[in-house]
Amino acid sequence: MSAPRGAAVPQAGDGLWDRVARAFAAWYDGAPDAIEELVRLMTPVLWQVARASRIDADDAADAVQATWLALVRRADSIADPAAVAAWLLTTVRREAIRRARTARPAGDDEELTALPASDPQPDSLVVERDEHRRLWAAVATLTERCRELLRVVAFEQRPDYAALSLRLGMPVGSIGPTRGRCLEKLRAALAGGAA
Repeated sequence: MSAPRGAAVPQAGDGLWDRVARAFAAWYDGAPDAIEELVRLMTPVLWQVARASRIDADDAADAVQATWLALVRRADSIADPAAVAAWLLTTVRREAIRRARTARPAGDDEELTALPASDPQPDSLVVERDEHRRLWAAVATLTERCRELLRVVAFEQRPDYAALSLRLGMPVGSIGPTRGRCLEKLRAALAGGAA
């Protein structure tokens, strides 16, 4: 595929999208087993996107199957192998939305159009989880006193500074400056990649 189309497929990349592009290019160039690799790599992602449209499992399975059939029928419309993942995701999303519309009683269109905005996409969930992991790893680098102080300040609406002073064994007047130093250490840990 790459030679007739003139599209170079990256060989050095180990990312999912690179592997998907290589599998698609190999399948398009005539390697029949490459479609199995492509299906293995992309089906879990397609399934998640289909289910994010709030369709039942049977409709999601049908949407994923229809997406694979569409790829087989229209593979020649994909000029760049690197675009196949986006093409598959767009196709399954449209198919799932179409199925969701036909599965819902008339009058539920307003609810359907609001769904994509309320459900996080799989890629944003991965980013959010990574940010949480980095944050808590950075918090773990702080002293116990800093962790306790930041936990109380972060999770209580109006912390009782007198009680906090007794619990941490520090004067009330030093709680604010200590909190500032702890936050600065946390920022440094996050910025420095210590997490």
